[in-house]
Amino acid sequence: MMVESIKNVAIIGAGTMGQGIAQVCALAGYPVMLYDTQPEITKTAIANVRKRLEMAVEKGKLSANLKDEALARIVAVGDFRQLQVDIAIEVVVEKLDVKQKIVAELEKLNAIDCILVSNTSSFPITQIASVMKHKNRFAGLHFFNPAPVMKLVEIIRGAATNDHTIKVLEAFVESLSKISVMATDSPGFIVNRIARLFYAESLKIVEDGVSDFQTVDRLLKETGFKMGPFQLMDLIGVDTNFAVTTSMYNAFHHEPKFRPSRLQQQKVDAGQHGRKSGKGFYEYPQTDQ
Repeated sequence: MMVESIKNVAIIGAGTMGQGIAQVCALAGYPVMLYDTQPEITKTAIANVRKRLEMAVEKGKLSANLKDEALARIVAVGDFRQLQVDIAIEVVVEKLDVKQKIVAELEKLNAIDCILVSNTSSFPITQIASVMKHKNRFAGLHFFNPAPVMKLVEIIRGAATNDHTIKVLEAFVESLSKISVMATDSPGFIVNRIARLFYAESLKIVEDGVSDFQTVDRLLKETGFKMGPFQLMDLIGVDTNFAVTTSMYNAFHHEPKFRPSRLQQQKVDAGQHGRKSGKGFYEYPQTDQ
């Protein structure tokens, strides 16, 4: 059931996470405005959502009517000034200054009761909100990739976030058929703080020549993981994963356990960003991008 105080949603950033969150919100009944600085990315995002929903229909997981209704709720928006909504979700590149600029502009556009959230994986919510006048209506809402599949959503309370904002977000997450967990405002929050060590040690094993990445993935899958760390980095985006690690390394004052990997840096420099680029640690056919 939709949250009474939320009639519409804006999603800023039409990349992998943005389109996944748009799909989740649309299926839950919310009209969604999807914005990106590059209009062609928004068009591709909606096409990708359509493809995933059509596959769900083919598999008998979704009716054709529900597919059509969900797609009709997602509207590509080319003018940022149109993003006047009840809740706006920032899902852009993991760069602090970019995120701060967006939330500051969203605050100017929207009414005082509009809730603004960031899907950041690593930056403290209080730090992003420092540019806002009304910091009480800002919080973290961290979905996991792929958003349509992963049930967990972290809600992060900033230093100024008020109780009303948290209550609305808890109800909103529930309306999306997701499970929320509250996290204290700290770099990486809960899941990504733990995950950094999962990725870091896997990368170090390969860097030190102990094993190759295929073997590491295979062994971890055989122990019960659905996906190995290198497969997961390719899915998330090697560049995104590296950016999160770098952000946390800096936020924790260069704590050695969060040190970024040279191997991962090489992949980023080479443009080998994973599934979305066609090659990461593995290679992917064009149709899988």
